[in-house]
Amino acid sequence: MSGLVEGRTALVTGAAMGIGRATALAFAREGARVVLADVDAGAGEATADEVRGLGREALFVRTDVSREPEVEALLAAALERFGGLDCAVNNAGVTGAQGAVQDIDAEAWARTLAINLSGVFYCLKHELRAMVPRGAGAVVNVASGAGLIATPGLAAYCASKHGVLGLTKTAAVENARSGVRINAICPGTIDTPMLRAAMSLGPEIEKLILAGSASGELGRPEQVAEAAVWLCSDRASLVSGESMLVDGATVAR
Repeated sequence: MSGLVEGRTALVTGAAMGIGRATALAFAREGARVVLADVDAGAGEATADEVRGLGREALFVRTDVSREPEVEALLAAALERFGGLDCAVNNAGVTGAQGAVQDIDAEAWARTLAINLSGVFYCLKHELRAMVPRGAGAVVNVASGAGLIATPGLAAYCASKHGVLGLTKTAAVENARSGVRINAICPGTIDTPMLRAAMSLGPEIEKLILAGSASGELGRPEQVAEAAVWLCSDRASLVSGESMLVDGATVAR
């Protein structure tokens, strides 16, 4: 049987590790050629090699999504190499500025939103410019459970992810007749290098993070990746404007 996205071209940002890496590999297993973007060129190229190891074509383009000219160059490279774009997962993000609202440095705040929110906007803008003229395509923006509920100590991250959901819904409505679907996924507590780095700050932090999961366990990047690929497939043909929780009932508590 053919894969969910057999013969299509998919773009994944933040593809060097974690959810992005798992998503790039999931697209490859389901039959897509993959364009990978990340600021970490070494790890990004390593993921591209893994995609090729699955028998699929891969192109890595080092990209800082907070810089629109680099995003525009990424899309240009994808279109030049593969002739079009069918799917995109805008995953690149950072935890960013931490602390109580009154203690957050303005520069750190701006940097967090530049990557997590403006970066998604730049990617979505240029992906739509590639997809809308063809009358088909699917985009998934990676938000977070923090896009739906408060996250004390992470106001910038929380605000950026709430913004991603608003952007997703607006773009979905604007493109409801264009043939392009736009959705978001909201991962819960997922076992990624970024999360592990936070947990390593101390046993009390690790305990707090695990307590934030309804199951008391960490989710796997592959579980989020499967949801993203499904949303980009024809099996989700009537799904647009959705903010899909992938969190094991954590926000539902």
